[in-house]
Amino acid sequence: MDSRPRLKIAFIGSHGVGKTTLCYGLAARLKARDVALDVVHEVARRCPLPVNKETGVASESWILHTQIAEEILAAHRHPVVLCDRSALDNYVYLLLASGRQPILEPLVDRWMRTYDLLIHVPIVDGPSDDGFRAVDPVFQRAVDERLEQELEDRGLSPLRLDAVARERWVGEVESVLGNRLRPSQMPLL
Repeated sequence: MDSRPRLKIAFIGSHGVGKTTLCYGLAARLKARDVALDVVHEVARRCPLPVNKETGVASESWILHTQIAEEILAAHRHPVVLCDRSALDNYVYLLLASGRQPILEPLVDRWMRTYDLLIHVPIVDGPSDDGFRAVDPVFQRAVDERLEQELEDRGLSPLRLDAVARERWVGEVESVLGNRLRPSQMPLL
């Protein structure tokens, strides 16, 4: 039986807040500690359908199902999975564009219980123009506010990072994970 800890962690929040940077920063620190892990990258950038403000049911269904499929594969292959978004983040864009989708609600509710830790990354600045994400700060805030509402409605309590302490985010998350990620072998000294 595999004695390594099994964890799935998702960074949540609106676009352009630093989830990807934080995810990779944490992955680098954990790899330096010999933690076997995989990163589930943001799938929206690969979506062949319209996204951002132009998204719809087809686009967000593709993104949601692709996210879940990649998380399943990553969890099968690695004991620790870091997700650059959660299923709920993706669903929030659909809620803003098209409202509740009764067929997807049970899937999102069920899938959100598979994360061991949700880390909410707050808005610090408006989104930068990277050629992909929406740059409208009003839309960015709308996504974050709807995500907050969905977290509350679903009784989910993420670790909330402090917007004024951005330089300490990686260390804070690593500290919260603490001993749960120690390698199974005994230390030599």
